This record gives sequence, C-alpha cells and structure tokens, in this order.
Amino acid sequence: MTTPFFSILAPPAQPTCRGQAAMAVEGGMKCVKFLLYVLLLAFCACAVGLIAVGVATQLVLNQTMTRGATPSFLLPVVIIAVGAFLFLVAFVGCCGACKENYCLMITFAIFLSLIMLVEVAAAIAGYVFRDKVRSEFNKDFRQQMKNYPKANETASILDKMQKDFKCCGAANYTDWEKIPTMASRVPDSCCVNITNNCGVHFVVKDIHTEGCVEKIAAWLRKNVLVVAAAALGIAFVEILGIVLACCLVKSIRSGYEVM
Repeated sequence: MTTPFFSILAPPAQPTCRGQAAMAVEGGMKCVKFLLYVLLLAFCACAVGLIAVGVATQLVLNQTMTRGATPSFLLPVVIIAVGAFLFLVAFVGCCGACKENYCLMITFAIFLSLIMLVEVAAAIAGYVFRDKVRSEFNKDFRQQMKNYPKANETASILDKMQKDFKCCGAANYTDWEKIPTMASRVPDSCCVNITNNCGVHFVVKDIHTEGCVEKIAAWLRKNVLVVAAAALGIAFVEILGIVLACCLVKSIRSGYEVM
C-alpha cells in the first residue's frame, strides 16, 4: 500500500497545549528540586553546627557558672533543640522533594517558618538578657574564686581562663585579696610569665591586672559581628528554603492539574 503524496508533505504533529504544559511543569519541578536538595544539605550542615555550638556553650557554662534555670543556661538548650529540629525538618523536606509529596512539602515549609520564629525569639531574648547574663557570670566567677583554694577542678578552670584571656580576678587582681589563704598572693596563672609560685609576693608589673569579667565581655562584643553574620546567613538560607518549598508545592499542584 503506497503512502499518499500529500501525507508525506504534511508537517509532523505538534504537541498539544496540555503536553507542553506538562513538560514545562516537569522541567520547572526538576530545577526547583535540585536547588532544594542543595539547600537541604546546607540545612543539615547548619543543624550540625548549631548542635555543636549549643553543646560547646553548655560545657563552658557548666564549668564557669552555677547551674540553674536561668536565661544563660536556657539559651544553649534552645540552640541544641533548634539544631536537632532543623535536622529533622531537613529530612522531612528531603523525603517530600524526593516523593514530590504535597503534604510533606507543606509540613516542611511550616516547620521551617516555625524554626525562623524561634531563632528570632532567641536573638531577642539574648539581647534583652545580655546584662543579666553578664551579672550572673560576674557573680558566679566570684563564687568560683572562693572555691579556688579547695577545689582542684575549679582551680584548673579559673587558671585556664586567666591564662587564655590574660586577666586576673573578676574586676581586677585585688579581688584575690578577699579570698582566704590568698592574702599577699594571686594564682600563678595571673603572671605575665608563668612560673611555679610566681604569684607569691608578686610585683604588680609582673602580673595581669585587668579583670576577667570585662575581658571576656569585650571578647564577646568583638566576636558578636561574626555571630550576627552567621545568623543572617542561616536566616537567608531558611527563607530561600521556604520560597523553594512553596514553588515546589505550586509545581506539584500544577502537575496534578495537568494530569
């Protein structure tokens, strides 16, 4: 059977509008999914980083301050909880993107928004209670100084702080005069050049005279810009994740409508 001449000259059939829409939705979804996968890896890295920072902060506070239900002790707990929750949310987002599941992606976007609200609340709380944290640190540092002669663990912690920050006492080196058994001497860690018993019958020019509370507070103020920049970076990644999740949800719905 021969093919008609006019059928040979006829142009090939063009895809229908419905088919073109389906291809557009599929291509857009692949692009959004790829970007979302990259962000989910970033979320996992941020989650691990938050957990590490929270644990490190908790260890430092346990060593330098009296334990209690205060804002300074609640902050690292909040950081650890946010990190763990962010890791869980990233897992939900990965499952939702892989399966192209509408409900999982909606859950991912809602949870990510909640995490952002908690982070904003934690930042506000840190700013509001900054003076209270400093006063608590000052009080607990002085308490640790009282325990210095009779507690080896406390002594090693204070010695390390005074050595690292090149400081002596809470406000200044004269704070050690108020400690029993420490009259006419300071810990060897206060010395500029640390040697055995260098703090006994010391000369002022041979020791660090500045207090540790102000020195550590100044160090925190100096590094707060780094913390703020990291927080802004995490917030930007989270906002981008919410936007991409909403785009993927819209693509999934459009795909259902096309089908």
